[in-house]
Amino acid sequence: MAGRASAPAAKGFTLPQVPKILVYIVGFIPAVWLFYAGVMDQLGADPMRYLEQALGLWALRFLIATLAITPLRQLFSINLLRYRRAIGLLAFYYAALHLITYLVLDQGLDIAAIVADIVKRPYITIGMATFVILVPLAVTSNNAAIRRMGGQAWAKLHKLVYVAAVGAVLHYILVVKSWPTEPLVYAAIVAMLLGYRLVRSLVKKPSPRRRPA
Repeated sequence: MAGRASAPAAKGFTLPQVPKILVYIVGFIPAVWLFYAGVMDQLGADPMRYLEQALGLWALRFLIATLAITPLRQLFSINLLRYRRAIGLLAFYYAALHLITYLVLDQGLDIAAIVADIVKRPYITIGMATFVILVPLAVTSNNAAIRRMGGQAWAKLHKLVYVAAVGAVLHYILVVKSWPTEPLVYAAIVAMLLGYRLVRSLVKKPSPRRRPA
């Protein structure tokens, strides 16, 4: 789940390498705590809603972390490229847990109610569309997929992570049904990360060659 098929050897400061499995272990700590707190009845007056929204928020946070890796390397020479795939997959796993919580705990797998929600509620529509976008990115987040698809096609597909990030932010803003500070902060961060990429691509775009007279 990234914008490039392969990462060139990056110069600059590389953080001490840790096993990628440790990234997954640490990344799942919030989910474990949330489900434990739910079992222990420590999630407040509406535990299902709190659990659902907290899992979705962590999915957004990991999406943002994925988008931040390239600017960190290019602007500050902090090389976290080797962890980008793991962080991107964590975003997908939390999005899946968020969706499962909605389908099972909120709607009780009532297909009619779920379909009605998707049709009538824009934030559900956007959330479902965002998850659908994340699925092929997660499925192809492996070296075998890169070899099978080819690096260029793989990179184009994984640029959909930008669309997913925008969808996740819109979903979050619409869910809260107001304009508190937190969703706007996340929206601003996503806008800056995507804006940075846009500006950089425009700056690096080669000027058209002039034809000889």
